[in-house]
Amino acid sequence: MKNQNRAGFYFKTYEAPFQSPFDRLFPIFKELITHTSGDFDEAIAWLRELDKEYKLTDSSYTIDDFIEDLKKKGYIREELKDDGTTGTGITAKTERAIRQQALDTIFGTMKRSGNGNHKTKHSGNGDEHTGEFREFHFGDSLERISLTESLRNAQINNGVADFKLTENDLVVEDTQYKAQMSTVLMIDISHSMILYGEDRITPAKKVAMALAELITTRYPKDTLDILVFGNDAWTIAIKDLPYLKVGPYHTNTVAGLQLAMDLLRRKRNTNKQIFMITDGKPSCVREKDGSYYMNSNGLDQYIVDKCYTQAQQARKLHIPITTFMIANDPYLQKFVTYFTEANQGKAFYTGLKGLGEMIFEDYEANRKKRIR
Repeated sequence: MKNQNRAGFYFKTYEAPFQSPFDRLFPIFKELITHTSGDFDEAIAWLRELDKEYKLTDSSYTIDDFIEDLKKKGYIREELKDDGTTGTGITAKTERAIRQQALDTIFGTMKRSGNGNHKTKHSGNGDEHTGEFREFHFGDSLERISLTESLRNAQINNGVADFKLTENDLVVEDTQYKAQMSTVLMIDISHSMILYGEDRITPAKKVAMALAELITTRYPKDTLDILVFGNDAWTIAIKDLPYLKVGPYHTNTVAGLQLAMDLLRRKRNTNKQIFMITDGKPSCVREKDGSYYMNSNGLDQYIVDKCYTQAQQARKLHIPITTFMIANDPYLQKFVTYFTEANQGKAFYTGLKGLGEMIFEDYEANRKKRIR
């Protein structure tokens, strides 16, 4: 009997795709360099320990070979440290690779888009073609006129022998407005972000790096500012995120909100928002004379009232605040509830797991509506 081709499934033992030794080690290195806040020597020390335990390398390719490949590929370089000694540091190429890994890990692989994808339902003098045509109206940009369709209309309306092009023949390709968003991401770097045996700052950094990579690659017309707040608040550059560390600080939420609103006032986009990642209660404010009022015992009414005032001020400026509280303390949730009501914003009470997905989903949802 002749063999006949039959449709169906063919099952076989899984074969992992081929990876070079460098490609196997590089994702682990990027994860470690994030945890060590950019400290190359510490990250390599951890990698050597993992190699001893899990046999990541063999005699044909060692950790030293991996370090040499990092140099050849431009991921590390020799640099001068603060104490005057020389050492090894990561390059901008590594910083970009870390942000991309954070994006892939947290948000999944996404298609890049040159102009952004934030459409609104309003058609008009936007910058994205819809593929539809309409009659020319006074005030339409000349560059929007479809010559092919307009000439076609002129031939149909006036004939070929006595060809002429009139205003009634003109058609333009319709376009859509794109909503643009200006976002400020606030990250709490108070000491509590590493207390109680839990590293909360590293997941916050990863979320910030992923959000930064998402916006710069998929929504390049949007803007993202990142600030950190402890006793005071200050902005940091995207390239500085891998090196972000927690300090011996209290939590000056008021300073962070003030700086965030100052940043957004300068933006020309209509849509503005604040994302705040924190794990603790506000415990510090700076007075007009430059002194600090601090109280870590419970919720100090003087401090929280100033937070509510800032929330109300942001509401007047049409800036919604979304708070991601990395804590399950009902005592703190009460403060966040009142704070959210004052701003008419949103709040999520979450652990570290799923934080990135929550921020991404909220960012996408806000991009689908115009915030006024």
